[in-house]
Amino acid sequence: MKIRNYKALFVQELLSLYDKGEAESFFYIILENKHNLKRIELALNIELEFSNAEIEIWNIIKEKLKLEIPIQYILGITSFFGLEFEVNENVLIPRPETEELVEFIIENSKIIIDNSNLKVLDIGTGSGCIAVSLAKNLLNSNVFAIDISQKVVEVAQKNAKLNEVKVTFIKTDILQIDDLSIFGLINPMPTTNNQEPTTKFDIIVSNPPYVRNLEKHEIKKNVLDYEPHLALFVDDTDALIFYRKICELAHKNLSQNGQLYFEINQYLGKETVDLMQKMNFKNIELKQDIYGNDRMICCRI
Repeated sequence: MKIRNYKALFVQELLSLYDKGEAESFFYIILENKHNLKRIELALNIELEFSNAEIEIWNIIKEKLKLEIPIQYILGITSFFGLEFEVNENVLIPRPETEELVEFIIENSKIIIDNSNLKVLDIGTGSGCIAVSLAKNLLNSNVFAIDISQKVVEVAQKNAKLNEVKVTFIKTDILQIDDLSIFGLINPMPTTNNQEPTTKFDIIVSNPPYVRNLEKHEIKKNVLDYEPHLALFVDDTDALIFYRKICELAHKNLSQNGQLYFEINQYLGKETVDLMQKMNFKNIELKQDIYGNDRMICCRI
């Protein structure tokens, strides 16, 4: 069957669930992933055909799309900040808003007089998209990342290898520790008064769970049914639990003039800023994403 004829059938069968533009975008994503063919190449070679075996593979993918399984999980890979990342049901699919957070960090790092050998920590790393992207773009930085799940850590490790960067990954529950120095991640800074040496980071960043259960009705079925709830949702009664804990750790483990970054719930911008003010952070900057939603915060101790 000619590819252009199959495309028409493929798109038509998905129109009950997706609009035409989204269905067509799926077609071209799969075409490039499975056949290394770009849209323009198909346009220039309208006689190209799929074999029967290839059509069988496409039909399997089509049926999964009808179940509203995210295309990224079906193909096992996605793009983020110009890099490729493996993804599966254990990790969130990286969002464009998080790319903006990475860009925010990189741009701010450029104004640091000596931005070599920056010590960076990503808390709740998931696929490793933030940690790996920072390691790729902040040359000579030392990047570390934490997640609660061993399966998640294994995905992130694969992505660091895939993108040829060095990131140190650690499995731990951030809510259960009192100081990041327990890991012995990097050479600790000496302290006075016979206290234990303390590990210091120049940048701490986190995109923690922040969607309240009361907001579940806003979440699309493909996210709600297939992406990991552990990485998405927090209790309505304590929606800022991860922010509070990470702020506490930042007070102990950020270097002098170190920077703390968060991706945040768009509905809780004021509440998150208030929390950071109460915890004595300074130079608090609340930044909107391209859609005009409160999405990122940067501050210092």
